[in-house]
Amino acid sequence: MAKARLVINDIQKGVYDEIFKTLYWTDEKTASHQRGRYMSAIESFERYYGADRDIAIYSVPGRVELCGNHTDHNNGVVLASAVNIDIIAVASKSRDGVIRLRSHGFGREDAIDLERLSPDRREVGKSSAIIRGVAAAFRDRGGQYGAFDAYTTSDVLKGGGLSSSAAFEVCVGSILNGEYNEGRFDAVTLAMIGQYAENEYFGKPSGLMDQTACSVGGTVFIDFENRESPLVEKVPLDISSNGIYLVITDTKSDHSDLTEEYGAIRAEMESVAAHFGKKCLREVEYGDFLSGVADVRESAGDRAVVRAIHFFEECRRVREAVSAAKDRDMPRWLSIIGECGHSSFEFNQNAYCVKTPERQGIPVALAVSEAILGRRGACRLQGGGFAGAIQAFVPSDLLDEYCGAMRRVFGGGACRVLNVRPRGGIRIL
Repeated sequence: MAKARLVINDIQKGVYDEIFKTLYWTDEKTASHQRGRYMSAIESFERYYGADRDIAIYSVPGRVELCGNHTDHNNGVVLASAVNIDIIAVASKSRDGVIRLRSHGFGREDAIDLERLSPDRREVGKSSAIIRGVAAAFRDRGGQYGAFDAYTTSDVLKGGGLSSSAAFEVCVGSILNGEYNEGRFDAVTLAMIGQYAENEYFGKPSGLMDQTACSVGGTVFIDFENRESPLVEKVPLDISSNGIYLVITDTKSDHSDLTEEYGAIRAEMESVAAHFGKKCLREVEYGDFLSGVADVRESAGDRAVVRAIHFFEECRRVREAVSAAKDRDMPRWLSIIGECGHSSFEFNQNAYCVKTPERQGIPVALAVSEAILGRRGACRLQGGGFAGAIQAFVPSDLLDEYCGAMRRVFGGGACRVLNVRPRGGIRIL
């Protein structure tokens, strides 16, 4: 830790430019922006919590799911990447038994009494629930936990499928891990702590993929067969060296109120598994399922059947995508990602919400994308789906045309060109 004023002076002198380059792939314009962003966060911390305190700084990236849409919650496999947008937190330990946290753009402060760590129904869907749940998870795992003051700011798009909630969860966990546990909890454990807080306190039945990708960093293959100890493997994926850009387009449709729709996907997949006496689809043999489709239709319904087919085929595509990445076969990799996108739309059926069929921002974005890219790139819905954002892999010579078209449809700030971030959640200072 260091005094806040000294950290600001070091940022101005460029002391942190190398780590910024690692995290954000900076040119000078981006470096200048990040210097200003970090200094502003420190100054905001001082305004709320006192001048020139000893501070630590944490950074946790957002993520993109590349392949494996809605497979993690049924113990499947996924391929995901951390990206160069993040939440940063300026934090300082305190001694009054309360975690206090303010976030840029939110008018309120979360204040969590560490003597009261049971779930509070009044907090469902609120950031305070996440903080309380993360602290409780450290307690239950035999870790140390204690009070701190923190100020956070984020450029991870909320409601855009880039895992703003998972980044926040891992960020709170990283602060407790760094300030009270000397970093002894590894990245995957921090991810599981974040998932616990989201499931049991925040009230969202998420899988574990979001938190793992944010926490571990880089591009990762994750196998959730053993949910208590998922297999995580770094995958060499360098799309930029192939002249391909990752573009995220925000369709300006917030997906934060779609918990019921997300939960239905998991529940329907599990209902198919239950037909075979299993808890999740990973435990069901694909051949047995195909042989019994007629009976499954009767017991679980047709949508559950096609969502189960998506699960089985999506897990196959994930493994093929990992193989293509290791072989540096970008045309094959892009083709697999395109297949993933079509399966999510057609079989998993999470491109839009059937309750509001007049709102189809994601299908519009995908249709425009395919019209421009043809077979030269790939596109798919981003994250949980139903609303939010899409991702596209765009050849360099089509980048201006593509981004221009998407901005005309969805507004001037709709597109963001991103890179894979090699580092997950880290303590910068």
